[in-house]
Amino acid sequence: MAALKRIVNLSKSLKTMTTTSRLCCSQTSKKTYFTYVNEPSMPILDKEPCWLKTADEAIEKAELDSDQLVFVQGAAATPTELLRAMTEYGARCDVRNVRLFHMHLEGEASFAKPENAKHFRSISFFIGGNVRPAVQTGHADCIPIFLHEIPRVFNEGYIKPDIALIHVTPPDHHGYCSLGTSVDCVRSAVSNSTRIVALVNKYMPRTFGDAIIHVSHLDFAVEHHKPLPVHPVKPPSKEEQQIGKYIAENLVVDGATLQMGIGSIPDAVLSLLTSHQNLGIHSEMFSDGVVELVKKGCITNNRKTMHKGRIVGSFCVGSEKLYDFMNNNPFIGRYILYCLLFVMNMDKYHLMDFIEMLAVDYVNDPKIVAKQPNMTAINSCIEVDITGQICSDSIGTRMYSGFGGQLDFIMGAALSEDRQGKPIIALQSVTSKGESKIQPVLKSGAGVVTNRAVARYVVTEYGIASLFGKSLQQRSYELIQIAHPDHREALEKAAFARLKVMPAP
Repeated sequence: MAALKRIVNLSKSLKTMTTTSRLCCSQTSKKTYFTYVNEPSMPILDKEPCWLKTADEAIEKAELDSDQLVFVQGAAATPTELLRAMTEYGARCDVRNVRLFHMHLEGEASFAKPENAKHFRSISFFIGGNVRPAVQTGHADCIPIFLHEIPRVFNEGYIKPDIALIHVTPPDHHGYCSLGTSVDCVRSAVSNSTRIVALVNKYMPRTFGDAIIHVSHLDFAVEHHKPLPVHPVKPPSKEEQQIGKYIAENLVVDGATLQMGIGSIPDAVLSLLTSHQNLGIHSEMFSDGVVELVKKGCITNNRKTMHKGRIVGSFCVGSEKLYDFMNNNPFIGRYILYCLLFVMNMDKYHLMDFIEMLAVDYVNDPKIVAKQPNMTAINSCIEVDITGQICSDSIGTRMYSGFGGQLDFIMGAALSEDRQGKPIIALQSVTSKGESKIQPVLKSGAGVVTNRAVARYVVTEYGIASLFGKSLQQRSYELIQIAHPDHREALEKAAFARLKVMPAP
């Protein structure tokens, strides 16, 4: 009974804290990431969306017109049905020069095909494969930008969308929808768009944190129930598996906070962490590899000093298993459970599945990243030169992707407050054509995303190069040692020609 009374008192305290935070939020215009009653989550009195039967009607009602700016939600939450309707409407009504601002999009992206070039121009914050050909032929463009700064372009008026196309869950009984799998910069775009058109989909996972948006903020809504795009987990190659082994066994410690992207190398790392304990997740994105580690009790988030006990992310792409894991997975209910376990002295139990989806200007803020204990940031690249210059966004002058969150987390980990951060760049030693990814110099015109002063660890299937505090001569030696054996002699000769000294430890 005593334990039960403690739980009741705790519940009352939580209710009081919540009420107080709401009052504080309503009395100030200052934004906060921990109370969500301002902006899109604040109900607008006496307003509700115009519910339409088809996406075609929604686009027509939104009055899409020439020279307008349109924001499109991305990743697994790409509103593909709205994009289809928009593309057909643009061609049918001869709408011209509509600029679309977006991150990576899933789906066909027919608006970026040559026949639609006069109607639409894609402008990516991060280039996906479906718009890459248009970028490379000049029919589309991109904005080089740190991921954590994308919300600024909307909040500070650099881009003022006429229309925002988003993808949400059905509203709950309080009228709240969720942005689901992709929060990233969506809140800032929605807050600064003239009209909001939403695809409402029962298959969208309901997530929390900054994902919550009240239905009254939607201007036009259409129900379209269809499973989200999936990226099934592919088994890693033997080279990727070896890279994962080097990282898991040498660079990830118990209690580390992890950031990683999508792909075979991050999945290989995660698959080899099953003996680790009390890992945490603070990452702009995460995928299926996280789910199994949560189920095995390896990811508890208990060593985190911020968002303790919670997985923090901003967007994700993965399989249906991942989306099921994310659906209705809040932290408040689990916090009550944690308190119950604590007062009953059941310390052996740990919290397994807190997920908080937050805006990317918070998640990726290097100052926030630096506060995470044992911050271990695992990223990849296209090529690296023998001094540690890292190219991740282009192949020579040909734009390939974007800055993304790489430097946000590399800088955050490098400047970690506990001095235990590990910024890691992982890549296979050669391309599919056998060309070395470790080069004497980067290709002409290649973009440097992570510069040599910030580079710390570079990992290939041949080992780990530790670069911090090393001279150019030492760096070239470290990097040549992890290059493919077939290229080492040529790299040594090129290093001597460039540095006028032989690489040496």
